[in-house]
Amino acid sequence: MRPGILLRGSRSHGLARPTIDHEALRLGGERTCRVAVLVPMNGSAGIWGPSCISCTQLAAAEINRRGGIRGLPVETIFLDSDVAAADALEAELDELIGADAIAGIVGMSVSSVRRRLNGLVAGRVPHVYTPLFEGSERTPNVFTIGETPRDQLVPAIRHLTERLRVRRWALVGNDYVWPRASNALAKRCIAQAGGTVTFEGYVPFGLEEPGWLVERIVATKPDIVLMSLVGQDSVEFNRAFGAWDLHRRIFRFSTAIEENVLMATGAEHTERLFVSAAYFAGLETERNQSFRERYHSLHHDVAPALNSLGQSMYEGLSFFAALANMRHRGPRTPVRYESARGGVFHSNERKENPTYLARADGLRFAVVARLA
Repeated sequence: MRPGILLRGSRSHGLARPTIDHEALRLGGERTCRVAVLVPMNGSAGIWGPSCISCTQLAAAEINRRGGIRGLPVETIFLDSDVAAADALEAELDELIGADAIAGIVGMSVSSVRRRLNGLVAGRVPHVYTPLFEGSERTPNVFTIGETPRDQLVPAIRHLTERLRVRRWALVGNDYVWPRASNALAKRCIAQAGGTVTFEGYVPFGLEEPGWLVERIVATKPDIVLMSLVGQDSVEFNRAFGAWDLHRRIFRFSTAIEENVLMATGAEHTERLFVSAAYFAGLETERNQSFRERYHSLHHDVAPALNSLGQSMYEGLSFFAALANMRHRGPRTPVRYESARGGVFHSNERKENPTYLARADGLRFAVVARLA
């Protein structure tokens, strides 16, 4: 285990800007600044865990080389944020916050877990939520730095409609807030583009035998399937889709598939698969090339795959450090932080991040357009 790393756990524009009471900021100890880092280690989202942990470790190492947070080295406490571990997570966070043992939370979880924690944390410490999400988070002291459906879905649906000539859309997702909110916006965009929705369905986490779902979708004769499935559930669905040989005639599109899901799905099942995201490991930008070099220099041959969700955790800890080190932040002052893509935060609904559309090319993504 690396020094400074502890593992715990059984498992709008127009919106008010989140602010932080810097004078009341707790540093979680006299000699270190402790941060609780929430990472899914089990369940459908567990496939993202190793990448998230490894990217957080890189951020911690770099923050400490730059002098830490308020002059103190950052120390990370990893907790399992899987849906099934939510009770244990709540108990541990309540204990840590009540004991003034942590300065804040950096979290990668599904939105239902974030919403549940909002009531528990109640603004007592800042919570930096890193992944893509449904938008409209207004809870005090909660900072959402990831993309919203407005960033990913709106331009992608327009682009795919024009490029692929698709009109008939099937929508499938896990049964919680992010897929449902995303699909509500997607249906409006599809209608505006002259398309129709042939199927809309939601399934619990833990999709082990998706053949029945694929059969129901294909019976509606869609041109394209919009998938809002999490992690391993997306893997299982895409494998079944490929096994039916549907990937040769029906397009698929997602805003949550990344490199780990792509590899687990298998190259033979990824034909006609498109993804919209603000980060891909293969981006040939100067900023990302430097990020990849630093990441592999730290982890060498054991480095998990870089992906959008792992990179978001690198951003999350870097954002927390930048925010905590800002002694005074005015209402219009952006937070600038280390990132492999953008790194400028104005509000929960406004960040300066690019958005790309990529097509699966075997076990990698080939960027085909910059959407924003």
